[in-house]
Formats: sequence, C-alpha cells, structure tokens
Amino acid sequence: CTDPVMVNTVAPVWDGNETWLVLGGAGLLAAFPQAYATILSALYLPLMLMLAGLIWRGVAFEFRFKADEHHKPFWDKAFTWGSYIATMAQGMALGGFIDGFELSETGSFAGGALDWLTPFSVFTGVSLVIAYALLGATWLVMKTEGPLQAQMRRLARGMTIALIAAIALVSVWTPLAHEEVAARWFVLPNLLFFLPVPILVGITAWGLLNATHGQSHSSPFLLALVLLFLGYSGLGISLWPMIIPPSVTIWQAAAPPQSMGFALVGALFIIPFILMYTAWSYYVFRGKVKSGDGYH
Repeated sequence: CTDPVMVNTVAPVWDGNETWLVLGGAGLLAAFPQAYATILSALYLPLMLMLAGLIWRGVAFEFRFKADEHHKPFWDKAFTWGSYIATMAQGMALGGFIDGFELSETGSFAGGALDWLTPFSVFTGVSLVIAYALLGATWLVMKTEGPLQAQMRRLARGMTIALIAAIALVSVWTPLAHEEVAARWFVLPNLLFFLPVPILVGITAWGLLNATHGQSHSSPFLLALVLLFLGYSGLGISLWPMIIPPSVTIWQAAAPPQSMGFALVGALFIIPFILMYTAWSYYVFRGKVKSGDGYH
C-alpha cells in the first residue's frame, strides 16, 4: 500500500472499526456468556493473531504519516502484512467456528489449542483475504480516479471471480464435511429458505462483474457489500440456530432474561449514536480523494 492516495481514502474512517470490534465482544459476553467462554477458549490463538495484526496495522498506519521517505516503505509493508495477518486469522477463526467445538459434559471447551487449524480453516482464511481484497479494490474504484481507478477495476474483476470460486468450494465442502449442515440444507422447508441465497449470489456476482466493466463508481462497492452479506447469510442459515456448533443453540447459551434486558437497553442507547457519527464521518469525507489531499 505505497500510494498515498490509497491510504488517504481510509484515513478519516478506518479506526471506527475498532468500535464495532469492542462492541461485538462486549455484546457476546453480555448476551451469550457461554458462547463467549467457549469460542474464545477454542479460538484463542487465531483471535490473538487477529488482534496482533490489527494493532500492528494501526501502529503502521499512523507512523507512516510521520515517517521520512527512507522509513515510509517499512511502515507500508508493516501495514500490508498486519492486514494480511489480521484477515487470515479472522478467516481461520471463522473456519474453526464452522467446524464446531468439542465440549465436555458441563458444556465447557474440551478440545485442544490447535483444533481450529484444519485445511478447511486455512481455506476460509484465504477466502476472506480474497473477499477483503475485493472490498478494498471496489472502495478504491469509488474513491479514486484515473490510472489507479482503472487498475482497481481490473483487480476487482479478478477478485470477484476468485471469490465466487471460493464461495462455491466452501458451499460444497461444508455440507460434505458436516452432516448436520447437509441436513439443514437439503430438507424441506429449510431448502426453501436457503435456495434464494445461491441464486442471489449469482445475480449479484454477474452485476458486480458488469459494474467493474462500466463507468459506475459506487455500484461495484455496493454490490461487493451485498455479495459478502449474502455469503455470511448463507453461513448463518447453515448453522442456525447453533451459536456453539454443533450442539448448543442460541437459547441454550443465552444469558438470563434480566441480563439480556440490561444489554438491550444499553445497545438501544449506544448503537444509534455509533451509527450516526459513523454516517456523519462518511458524509463529511465523501467524494474522490486526489493526489495531494491529506487528512493528517
């Protein structure tokens, strides 16, 4: 990430993601404490790698603005590798979550420290790198112009094809490896709920490829968001209602009603403010970023 224009497109808004990370962890603890305890115990290593990558990326992002020309390439590489590590670790954690967890009779995690490390989790890690590369490319299509934008359009086309291939392989691999997922997919009426997802994925991917060939600036990014939403929706439908696959449902892992009510009140108070200031920041820094524009 050596082009300053690329960095400046996200400089005003990138650190807002930390808010959602903290809110997600706190919300999981408040609403589903058993899931919080089990998932973090089982996925401790990939989640720590993800946090380390995010910290390193954040440090590199800020330091590159202050570094001289001699040291700036180092911080560019640090930002790049921090992003790769965080994304790969997040994807492997997702794969480990889909694979499920070994639980004791008391419901606590009874597996090993490396149970999450499987060929499937490695593939989901690579798939998430592809997905985020697609989001990044389409974001730059929306925020830049000229040769850089043209380069990102070409990259977005390649990443779209790669992501569709990854989604297809995960869609085949998951039911073959997990009988309970296959049972949810191919039994009525579940099939009726799941069937629209691959159809919508195909339509969205076709629209995204067309958008990258056209002149639209925002459509590729919006369609990429829809594509990722559909991918996660398919996973959600596949695992529902399990929050600790393969055996603990959201109702079994839920906190007492009093705790849930307290968390709901807090969420109803906090989330609208987060959404408002996030929307406002994106509105203020809308439009194209050109060479010479800066945030710091």
